[in-house]
Amino acid sequence: MSETAPVNFAVTGVGGFVAPRHLKAIHDTGNRVVAAVDPHDAVGLLDRFGFDVRFFTEFERFDRHLEKLRRGPEAERVRYVSICSPNYLHDAHMRVALRAGADAICEKPLVINPWNLEALQEMEQETGRRIYTVLQLRLHPALVAFRERLLASPQKRHTVQLTYLTARGRWYDVSWKGVEERSGGIVINIGIHFFDLLVWLFGDVQKSEVHLREGKRAAGTLTLANADVQWYLSAESKDLPFTPVPGSKTTFRSIVVDGEQLEFSEGFTDLHTRVYQEVLAGRGFGINEARPSIEFAHKIRHAPITNARSAEDLRAAVLPKATS
Repeated sequence: MSETAPVNFAVTGVGGFVAPRHLKAIHDTGNRVVAAVDPHDAVGLLDRFGFDVRFFTEFERFDRHLEKLRRGPEAERVRYVSICSPNYLHDAHMRVALRAGADAICEKPLVINPWNLEALQEMEQETGRRIYTVLQLRLHPALVAFRERLLASPQKRHTVQLTYLTARGRWYDVSWKGVEERSGGIVINIGIHFFDLLVWLFGDVQKSEVHLREGKRAAGTLTLANADVQWYLSAESKDLPFTPVPGSKTTFRSIVVDGEQLEFSEGFTDLHTRVYQEVLAGRGFGINEARPSIEFAHKIRHAPITNARSAEDLRAAVLPKATS
């Protein structure tokens, strides 16, 4: 808990899937939410964190409220805006945060299209505020320890199979996540976490091929500075190597390095809080850290399909043998 006065936060997209993790992180770091916005008004979860949060369903009124607070007493100003809104709104919401005199803590991806990053960096310089993103896997203890081992043997080349399978129901196709222009598609929705992780662990992308790209599936190969990677992403429940159980068992993550499973299934619970601790301490991940995975994901989204193979064959090639 903070020993100083609580810092004021505002939250966009507070009715969404990831917002509770941000609200908990704000609470766990000893700070408070003073304003929130979402077009949907079923946000009773705010009551878990306080009863005096100003809530808006119209973004224009939320923006005006932030400006009012900026011009008011020092103690009432918003210092951080946590952005949990849909991907296509991130760029605009970060701009509002900076203009309101606040730093932005934005969920992945910062933007869908990498050319928007330059203007955001210019706005950082103009306003003196910062944009941070949530690269929480870089703070996972098992992954931090694994990276330290890799750095101890920088000349060794590795073989990697990455599999991320998660069940998404019919709502996915109807929501903004199922619209390529609004979400960036599956490569962004569930892939951006792991593309950032791969680059962080094994170095810059030297070559990439895409073998499959559908609404809920994508697969390909990567040549990184220190690794050759096969990857497969899917939001199709039938791709899981077990029968999914709604509400409990719906996701399979696997990274196999040189034939050995990299275990990181535990330790996810408080990673958002760790991210917030780093930001508040001035060590958060900014635009430059986010840039490589955003640029790479954009290339994958627009790359031609080469050496096309069936989803079944591609999935079997990356799944650990015991589960394929």
